[in-house]
Amino acid sequence: MTRTMPWLAAWLLALCLQATPAQAQLPRTFVSANGSDQNTCGRLTPCRTLLGAYAKTNAGGEINMLDPAGYGTLTITHSISIVNDGVGSAGILVPAGGPTSGVGIVINAGPDDEINLRGLIIEGTGVGVRGITFNSGKSLTIQNCVVRNMTDNGLEFLPTGSSKLSVSDCFVMDNAGHGILIAPSGVGSAVAVFKRVESSNNGVNGFYIEGRLSTGTTDATATKSVAAGNTLAGFFAAGAQLTVVDSVSAYNAFGIDAGSDSRIRVAGTTVTGNEEGWLDVGSGVIETYQDNFVHGNGGSEAAKTPISPK
Repeated sequence: MTRTMPWLAAWLLALCLQATPAQAQLPRTFVSANGSDQNTCGRLTPCRTLLGAYAKTNAGGEINMLDPAGYGTLTITHSISIVNDGVGSAGILVPAGGPTSGVGIVINAGPDDEINLRGLIIEGTGVGVRGITFNSGKSLTIQNCVVRNMTDNGLEFLPTGSSKLSVSDCFVMDNAGHGILIAPSGVGSAVAVFKRVESSNNGVNGFYIEGRLSTGTTDATATKSVAAGNTLAGFFAAGAQLTVVDSVSAYNAFGIDAGSDSRIRVAGTTVTGNEEGWLDVGSGVIETYQDNFVHGNGGSEAAKTPISPK
């Protein structure tokens, strides 16, 4: 018995030490330009980076930004909210990198995980590859964010399962690839909703809804949104459904572009200043509620398939 006790005490001590990190996690953590990742990440002892705070935040918790700064890139694997509620220019300066790096935020979460991003500026400065890449998770909600100056796509939503995206009051601009790409793969399916989102001056399409890479459905709606100055289409869909309401597509190569196996419904929308107003290819269909303003384009302004409100 005497010989057993030291071993038992050591085992209990090791067990307690292993439990310490989980016990140290908080439901709400903070990051600051003056913080340190050696801190607890509490309000009075903030961390310096999102990575440091994420490690000390409970799943489903919240990381708050206390002042303007760049807080580093992050890979998210569980539910989390990252919030800047008006402290100034706070977010991520995306570094250069190859095909698997140089991304501001990567989301590889579980099927029940919900991720929320608010008030972030994700800046590529012409060297960062992609701003946000979503690979898996239940949902992603983005509010009041800016994603700009990437060498590839600004926002990618690429689920392999059933996932939802909601984006509101955001700017996605000056990226060399697509501004916003929705492209589930495998058995993935996507429902995406955009409200008051501007995707402008991107090197390919402003809003690109691609459903041909998966066996699931791909459905998107954009309302009160703007696609302007993009090299190809303002709004483009292929193998998917897209509804565009009370929006603007201007100064792109194509205003509204329906690729193969797609259906785009358009209502109350202005299409102007594009090289071509409409483009529908093969089995692509554009339907209009006949209350759009389509004028001042280089061509292709004829009325499309009419549908009636119900």
